[in-house]
Amino acid sequence: MLKLRRVAIDTPRENVVYLARDCPIYRAEKFQGLAKIEIAAGGRSVLAVLNISDNAHLLRPDELGLSEQAFRQLGLPEGSDVSVAQAAPPASREAIRAKVTGARLGYAEFESVIRDIVANRYSKMEIAAFLIASASFLTTEEVLALTRAMAAVGRRLTWPEQTVVDKHCIGGIPGNRTSMIVVPIVAAHGLSIPKTSSRAITSPAGTADTMEVLARVEISAEEMQDIVRAVKGCIVWGGHVNLSPADDILISVERQLGIDTREQLVASILSKKLAAGSSYLIIDIPVGPSAKVRSLADAIRLRKLFEFVGDQVGLSLNVEITDGSQPIGNGVGPVLEARDVLRVLHGDPAAPGDLRDRALLLAGRILEFDPALRGGKGSLRALELLESGAAARQFDRIIAAQGPSPNIAAGTMVEDVLAPRSGVVTGIDCYRIARVARMAGAPTDKGAGVDLFKKVGSPVEAGEPLYRIHAEHATDFRFATEMAGADSGYALSKAS
Repeated sequence: MLKLRRVAIDTPRENVVYLARDCPIYRAEKFQGLAKIEIAAGGRSVLAVLNISDNAHLLRPDELGLSEQAFRQLGLPEGSDVSVAQAAPPASREAIRAKVTGARLGYAEFESVIRDIVANRYSKMEIAAFLIASASFLTTEEVLALTRAMAAVGRRLTWPEQTVVDKHCIGGIPGNRTSMIVVPIVAAHGLSIPKTSSRAITSPAGTADTMEVLARVEISAEEMQDIVRAVKGCIVWGGHVNLSPADDILISVERQLGIDTREQLVASILSKKLAAGSSYLIIDIPVGPSAKVRSLADAIRLRKLFEFVGDQVGLSLNVEITDGSQPIGNGVGPVLEARDVLRVLHGDPAAPGDLRDRALLLAGRILEFDPALRGGKGSLRALELLESGAAARQFDRIIAAQGPSPNIAAGTMVEDVLAPRSGVVTGIDCYRIARVARMAGAPTDKGAGVDLFKKVGSPVEAGEPLYRIHAEHATDFRFATEMAGADSGYALSKAS
């Protein structure tokens, strides 16, 4: 038995256990070179990757240290007596080996793999092998099996209503914060829309990051259900309600590998929506030269895969292929995007028209899931709810139900990025703008980001601002301004 110690080291999405090199247990030959060991006490257990410490100030020989994530999962106080044992090999290892060699897997094999991933029985290296093998070859039937397996492992919500609607954008377009406008419009009409959203991984803001500027998003599944019953809608962080928990683990490895196949994208999105209890769904696929989907042909192939899997798992869905040629709205970064959302909801003359129009399009499509609004009536109803102020009032109710956040302002360190010559904006690189915003500190610093002044088609004079960088810290400010100085992300026509 060893004494449990909390080691203040953050190891995101990976449990790590630390033993002193002179720990009697480590000296036992059976523990050398093991990737995973099991720590247990009082009916609780956790699996973790073994690391050895030579720092006598970190651990005594009779102590076992757990990283922050592993310590929280075990849920025992420091000083507890814990036992250590070899972790049994994952039952699904043969399925992963089979996939690596090119075999097709069925539902039972995928479910076994997903359960072991969620139970932390695999290292990131082993998960990477599974993802790479799956990226190389997944049949349509395998995508369906993987979707069902991911939805089955974790919590699944149920709702008393037959019509539970939702929307999802596949991402890649800065500022595309339509969900925060769509949800109050749809909820104001009376349809239930329990929106679970992601935090940013490689983008300047996810919907959850932006909503957090205005309201609490780390909400339990039980509280989420109470909120939807009270105000018909919510916008919460999906990672806190344990819906398709394998998805967050897989995404964290996918991003490091640069893997983003349409098969894994479909399984990821639809497993979350299935677990959330949605019955009707709108998918937004933006297409553009620097978007996730670069061509109409690719978008059509992706739409067909969404439609096939959605039909098989009982989701009624529509796929909208939209313009992803440039950022949507003016703000890129949580505070600036939240400002745009509020301007649209409150009818502010400064509201970005492209964000307003896209949100109305998607809200109208969702409202047509209501039998009373079929035949094109959804768009008119969405416009009515927005212009009457009903959507804004509903958004206030959602914020109050989730719990308002303290006021957060845009970063005060600012610099304008100027047009090098006169001309017309002919293109904006979404990826470059997103990188500048992240360099400025978004989404960690809520007030950091980029405020766009010009869009494609806008005429500009030499020295006129194209956009403004906001930052909260000097180092981030310098990084962002240097990156923008090297390449603003804007393409300009030559002045005639």
